[in-house]
Amino acid sequence: MGSKVRRKRRRKVIRKKVCRLCENKILHIDFKDVELLRRYQTEGGKILPRRVTGNCFKHQKMLAEAVKRARVLALVL
Repeated sequence: MGSKVRRKRRRKVIRKKVCRLCENKILHIDFKDVELLRRYQTEGGKILPRRVTGNCFKHQKMLAEAVKRARVLALVL
C-alpha cells in the first residue's frame, strides 16, 4: 500500500505549423475560390482560427475577408 511507483512522462514535441498559403506562394485569396475557403471553415460555417490552421497573420486576414464576401454572395454558408 505504501509503495510508490515513479513513471517517466514523455513530452510531446510540438512542431510549429507552417502557413500553407505562404508555402504555395499565394499572394491573393479570391472569394470566388469556394474549395479553398471551405477548407478553412467548420461545417457550421465558422472561420477556423490561426492557431488551428497555422496560417500567418497576413493570409488569415485575407482569408477572413474572402469568406465574409463569399457569405454575402451566398457562395459559402
